Amino acid sequence: MKVLQVKDISVYYGDIQALWDVSFSVKEGQLVTILGTNGAGKTTTMKTIAGLLQPKSGKIRFNGNQISGLPAHEVADTGISLVPEGRQLFPQLNVEDNLRMGSYLKRTKENREINLKYVYELFPVLAERKNQEAQTLSGGEQQMLAIGRALMQDPKLIMFDEPSLGLSPLLVQEVFKIIRELSRQGRTILLVEQNVHQALKIADYSYVLENGRVVHQGTGAELAQDPKVQEAYLGI
Repeated sequence: MKVLQVKDISVYYGDIQALWDVSFSVKEGQLVTILGTNGAGKTTTMKTIAGLLQPKSGKIRFNGNQISGLPAHEVADTGISLVPEGRQLFPQLNVEDNLRMGSYLKRTKENREINLKYVYELFPVLAERKNQEAQTLSGGEQQMLAIGRALMQDPKLIMFDEPSLGLSPLLVQEVFKIIRELSRQGRTILLVEQNVHQALKIADYSYVLENGRVVHQGTGAELAQDPKVQEAYLGI
């Protein structure tokens, strides 16, 4: 079953077009990656799905319902959580308050304590630092906190926008391990990532964006063996 269907969306920043007729889909329980270099349109795609940007043309459907045109808070209420680029935490709030901010929606409040327990079990270091200000955490811990906040929303789809950005190679491995674990648990994931090598390792299916257009698609294994992808993104 296709949980997310993006069909022929075109997106502009003022008079400047950023996406040209972009189409892709995500099936339930699937881990799909959108790959590409800086400026390819990856973050624009995520922001458009999340309702932070509106497409000039095309449609976005989630669980069969059209969500393109909805404001961001209504998109979130359908069950889509975004782990944004740069994490965007509340730096002076402590860890637990940041997590609780993720359950502000009416439908998530009743499961707040259950979800909090789940997040602390998934990330024991956050439980240890629950009274610590977010700004005092390491980069990897802050990324865990951003993921935990998204999980507090009871998401049906989790979107990750450049989760490895700015992290050391060791922490990059840890973040991808977390995403693999969430996928193993059966969660539906859309991952935008510049680290093509790591993303293709864990992807069920991948799309490659160049200059706002989808130029390649296939399973992670297929794209890893594609000569054009190898040359452009893998340095082979």
